[in-house]
Amino acid sequence: MKTIRNAMRSAALMAAATLAGAHLSTAQAGSTDGVVTVKSRYSVGETVNRIKSSVARKGITLFGVIDQAKLGNAAGNKVRPSRLVTFGNPALGTTFLTANPLAGLDWPVRLLVYQAEDGSVYAAYTDFDWIARRHRIESRNREFSMASEVIEAVTATVRE
Repeated sequence: MKTIRNAMRSAALMAAATLAGAHLSTAQAGSTDGVVTVKSRYSVGETVNRIKSSVARKGITLFGVIDQAKLGNAAGNKVRPSRLVTFGNPALGTTFLTANPLAGLDWPVRLLVYQAEDGSVYAAYTDFDWIARRHRIESRNREFSMASEVIEAVTATVRE
């Protein structure tokens, strides 16, 4: 009887440890997904306009704006307002490509402006430290820091 109790106790402890580990993995995955989200105090259109103005004032190249909602709605899907803004500084951005050509998957900078179900508007982008880790780039810390400062300045124009 004592052996059965000990076995059951051990099984319960192992199950608890497994569940705790699963919970920890989920929490870690959520905190390391590399997405930074900023709540905007403006509509999607105004948020995009302010971001475009900020990018232009900084002398950064605006590559384009994709109206994802317009495309999705035209295809028969009901899509809330969503626009993808692409911009960058080729002199800065291409330094990441020289460190690892696969960094081109994350360049130019992409900033998603979208309306949530509750009507709130957000701007989201990929964290530059996360991009550095993703592509195992350790030789461009100054450049990644500069890119982080730029995106924070660009999104500051819309932050709630």
